[in-house]
Amino acid sequence: MSTIREGQRVLEIESRAVAALIDRLDQQFMRAIDLLAACAGKVVVTGMGKSGLIGQKIAATLASTGQPAFFLHPAEGIHGDLGMVARQDLLIAISNSGETEEVLKLLPFVKRLNLPVIAMTGRVHSSLAKNSEVTLDVSVAEEACPLGLAPTASTTASLAMGDALAVALFQKLGFKQDDFAQFHPGGTLGRRLLIKVRDLMHQGAALPRVSAEAPAREAILEMTGKKLGMTTILDAQGRCLGIITDGDLRRALEKGIDIARAKASELATKTPRMIGPDELAARAVQMMEQHAITSLVVLEADGSLVGVLHMHDLLKNAIV
Repeated sequence: MSTIREGQRVLEIESRAVAALIDRLDQQFMRAIDLLAACAGKVVVTGMGKSGLIGQKIAATLASTGQPAFFLHPAEGIHGDLGMVARQDLLIAISNSGETEEVLKLLPFVKRLNLPVIAMTGRVHSSLAKNSEVTLDVSVAEEACPLGLAPTASTTASLAMGDALAVALFQKLGFKQDDFAQFHPGGTLGRRLLIKVRDLMHQGAALPRVSAEAPAREAILEMTGKKLGMTTILDAQGRCLGIITDGDLRRALEKGIDIARAKASELATKTPRMIGPDELAARAVQMMEQHAITSLVVLEADGSLVGVLHMHDLLKNAIV
């Protein structure tokens, strides 16, 4: 139990460190967001040691939400990598002490380029703070390390402040889900944000359909042949009147309906769930889960039937 309690102690200290930041978001934070929003170049994030690792994450978060950003290792910067920094860029410098030598050595070059500097530091009167346009106070009452040596709560606070900057910035810039998708084309996230219903739906000859006047036997054969466990029912003008699913057939038998003599329209669900072809496939997943169904009828804005989407298609393409 002592091990668990130690873990709880660490989390309590770090949670307090993050909570303490809330009341510090003042005009300095607003000024930082304004500078970031006005940046016509790239956001350069720098920091040494553990602060550098936090800086890498902050740069990655900014880049993924539409703000060009990269991490510059300060030691490498003063030995040649400063060539990556250009006019119209902006520097976010992270140093808990505000006196990190490698970070401070970057400042004369940055000043020559007239770049704004946003400092994230635990000491608001440090050399770094005095040489920055904006200082964000990320000081902590104590580190979670029992020796008070290893950066723990301080790095957590810096990480949280970086997230606050990134999210507040993309809201200010009107960053939308479609914009986010452009920067995440790979993996499950990319598929959920980019793939639309029309990309996965069954259409043309693969779309199961029978007329309302067709015998139930024909509908069952269509369901079997198209292998979707359902078929759409169309009127004479080709408009969708409903669907027949495996469940509809079972319910018809329970009601004593003579399927051998019934018409397709007599077995159909008249109000099937529908979706547009340009909706995200992730939205289709949400609808299917909400209504406990496995297929959706796909209609254009004018009500014309263009396809059917099945849960298997979503599973196969890792949308679920």
